[in-house]
Amino acid sequence: MVDAHQTFVIVGAGLAGAKAAETLRSEGFTGRVILIGDERDHPYERPPLSKGYLTGGAARDSVFVQQAGWYAEHDIELHLGQPVVRLDRAAHTVTLGDGTILQYDKLLLTTGAEPRRLDIPGTDLAGVHHLRRLAHADRLKRVLSGLGQENGHLVIAGAGWIGLEVAAAARGYGAEVTVVEPAPTPLHSVLGPELGSVFTDLHTEHGVRFEFGRRLTEITGQDGMVLSAITDDGEEHPAHNVLAAIGAAPRVALAESAGLTLAERGGGIAVDASLRTSDPDVFAAGDVASAQHPLLGERLRVEHWANALNGGPAAARAMLGHEVAYDRIPYFFSDQYDLGLEFSGHAAPGGYDQVVCRGDVGKREFIAFWLREGRVLAGMNVNVWDVTESIQRLIRSGHRVDPEALADPAVPLDGLG
Repeated sequence: MVDAHQTFVIVGAGLAGAKAAETLRSEGFTGRVILIGDERDHPYERPPLSKGYLTGGAARDSVFVQQAGWYAEHDIELHLGQPVVRLDRAAHTVTLGDGTILQYDKLLLTTGAEPRRLDIPGTDLAGVHHLRRLAHADRLKRVLSGLGQENGHLVIAGAGWIGLEVAAAARGYGAEVTVVEPAPTPLHSVLGPELGSVFTDLHTEHGVRFEFGRRLTEITGQDGMVLSAITDDGEEHPAHNVLAAIGAAPRVALAESAGLTLAERGGGIAVDASLRTSDPDVFAAGDVASAQHPLLGERLRVEHWANALNGGPAAARAMLGHEVAYDRIPYFFSDQYDLGLEFSGHAAPGGYDQVVCRGDVGKREFIAFWLREGRVLAGMNVNVWDVTESIQRLIRSGHRVDPEALADPAVPLDGLG
């Protein structure tokens, strides 16, 4: 039974928002819980959009956080297909696109991020895609299947995680794939130059063509359809479809217009370790939040599934007045062909002085560690499993480790921290 003594509003019906709503109820909150999303689909998880669902290995229904009836059963009021157009902090209200005004006692912003757009001619053509929402994945899945049947060409702008995962999916359907990337290797800003070649080799072996050190300058077409993609060296690449996979930007317009403090570096809504914004009654979690990390000692905005999964519940507990110090080690995973990996930690470009590998990099069965002054900042296990907790313990310990022992598979990881 819901009473109206308090109303908690969550703006953003993705994974972070849905898990926050779930946590409010599991922690015994009996007030109103209102969850607002600008998509018409029920809350879903995003990793399958470029992995299992896109490749055809997972059913569409598997992406949803909860069954559709779960929200009503737990007295969570869903407003789907409704953007929030105004946040009035003084009045403690949010206004929906249809003019509905909702009062709140505590507010959680889980507005996520949106794909960055290519600023070149031709992006209005029908065959230019982004991948962020379930509707995007529905469309792209049909496109990839058609390209495979017709020996069609997909050009991908960006060799980050989304670009590479879609490349793998496209090759699985039989499409021809060219990836255009300004950096000298894939994932250059994430893994540095030391590990990028692993992914170059992996995708090249599966027939992907790379254009490194290049940018798209124009997409040409006829009758609204894509014909080619032109790079800054003047080369014209055959293309029936183009995917823009050049990163995502936090959706901060609502917060900014309401005067909430934004993070200077990396964007996002600035929050403290309890995920509270500059307004004590407003919290933020997930992709949009730039949180002061109590363990790593810096402000981070993390755009990965685990951050939404864990950050939403942490914010919910903070809204309830619990003591919260959100210190989860950043974590994400990726699947590409027969390569699976998990990455834990944070090693910014220029922030580490050594990369140590244990295992066989050539066979793509190894663990890579990024170190600074002998301390492990991050670790990536590639086709090696059940080591994530050990890697994260090394990061948490902050202890110096012997690089030779770290590289030796015969030395247990748990004995190094």
